[in-house]
Parts: sequence; C-alpha cells; structure tokens
Amino acid sequence: MKEAAGSGTAAEGPGCGAPVMASAPEGPPPPDPAAVADDVRRALGEDLGDGDRTARLIPAATVAGAVVITREPCVLSGRPWFDEVYAQIDPRVRIVWAVPEGGWAAAGTVLCTLRGAARALVSGERCALNFLQLLSGVATRTRAFVDAVAGTGVRILDTRKTLPGLRAAQKYAVRCGGGHNHRMGLYDALLVKENHIATCGSVAAAIAAARRSSPGMPVEIEVEDLDQLTSALEAGAERILLDNFDTGAMRRAVALTAGRARLEASGGIDLARAAAIAATGVDDISVGALTKDVRAVDLSMRFDDPRGGPAPDGAPARD
Repeated sequence: MKEAAGSGTAAEGPGCGAPVMASAPEGPPPPDPAAVADDVRRALGEDLGDGDRTARLIPAATVAGAVVITREPCVLSGRPWFDEVYAQIDPRVRIVWAVPEGGWAAAGTVLCTLRGAARALVSGERCALNFLQLLSGVATRTRAFVDAVAGTGVRILDTRKTLPGLRAAQKYAVRCGGGHNHRMGLYDALLVKENHIATCGSVAAAIAAARRSSPGMPVEIEVEDLDQLTSALEAGAERILLDNFDTGAMRRAVALTAGRARLEASGGIDLARAAAIAATGVDDISVGALTKDVRAVDLSMRFDDPRGGPAPDGAPARD
C-alpha cells in the first residue's frame, strides 16, 4: 500500500515531517519549548554544578565573539537546544544562524556566530555543542537513509531505541533529516510483538485483544514468516512489521499482501541494504541505528574577537 514520502523539500534540505501515525502538516514543526528547556536545565545542572570555576579566570567585563564551524558535512539539527543553553546562562548573548534547521552544511561552514559576555560563551560551549552535534549526527544519518531510498515512496522510520531522556529530541532530529517518527512510546500506539503473540496464543488472538483493549488506537503487528503474515491479513491487520525478512521473502510478502496492509521492513537494516529493501515494494523501513548507534558531528566553537567592554544589553537575537 505505497504512498509518497511525506517529508517536505527545500533548497537547503527537507522539512521536518509529522509522526507516521498522524496527519503530516507541511513545514518543520518546532519542538516543545518546555521539553527543550527541561533538557537544557538537566544538561547545565550536571555540567555547571554550583558554577564554572575556569570561566572566572576571564574578567567579568570581557565581551567576545565566536563562531561555530562544522568540520564535516552535516544536516543541521538542534538549534532550539543550542539557543536555550545561552538563554538560560545569559539571555544577552546574541546568536545569528547562517544555516537553517534541517539544512545541509559542507565541511568548514560557519553554522552560527555568537556575541556576548566571554564567561557566558565558554560556560555554555560544551552543553550547546553537545546538543547540536548529537542531533545533527542523527539528522545526518537519517538523511543518508532517506537519500538511499529517494524516488521509491518508502519512508524511513525511527524506533524507541533512543538515548534515555532524549527521545523527543532525537525524534525531532530524525524529522529534520527527512525521516518519519514511529510511535513516541508505549502509550500512543500498539506494536504487537512475538512475546505478546505467544502470550495471547496466536496472531489473530493478539490483534483482537489489542483492538479490545485500546479501541481506536493504531495497531501494528510483527510477523516472522509468511504464515504469520497470512494470519495477520486474515485478521484484518492494517500495519504489519516484517521482522528480519530477507529481500526475497519481502518481495513475496508484498505480493501476498497485495495492498491490503501497510508493510514495514525492520531488523538490523543498514545503509548498504536500504535501496534493495525499498525495491521490494515495502512501504516503510524502520532503522534503530538512526538514534541508537549515534555518531556525533564534529563541531568547533572558536572565539574570533575577544575584547574588553561591558556585557551587551537587551534581549538575545535568535535569527
């Protein structure tokens, strides 16, 4: 049951789409500001403690400028968290962004410039870069998978294999990379897996129990072979996850399903296999590695014009 991928496109990168199990509005919806603020409070709390001892080496009146540069190609994600770090440390810090959220940046690109109290800049540097390089890493890896299946209509989905406490942030980064979110957690959709099936007694019984327990809630069922797929189709399943099928079995599953359900390929899928899996005719490919095996982008903050003077007045710019 194929449909076109819902991620938007722009000159500098795809927009951030909506969760798979909801309607997909156009454009990149921002993250929840309260959740971003909470993430940043925790990060600053563990890094600053009762104060930055080394920053006190810098005279309080010193004002500085800085730039953030990427040392490798990347898809930018995490600007709201970066901005919030400085909003909490010193809201007078001015930040001007040169690359849009979800935009592609070549190695050596200046992502943003900062100006403010030098103490504030150095105190926030590590936390701000941690968020930016982590989330840009997720977005960049997601874009690689999205590019690998471009033109097929297959959607790249994330999973619940996320870093503890940063699920919403990482799923946001997936959207910035052009991917789509699977369920956020165990509360907003049902994914019936092998242990649920074993406990319920059969595929059909598990689907029936899921519908009784959560009427109106999206239900997907995981199958491990074509016999289970047949049972799921006979039970009226609308979304079916093909767990660790090889490409030949996927093609047979697509033919057997004949558009009666949406099929998701899952299980140890790497970038090298993505295009071949998309060519089988499945609708979605879920990739735990998008958020689980994270490789942060190499970013650097460099001071460019430190000089003495009063700290800047007024509200920060978040351009």
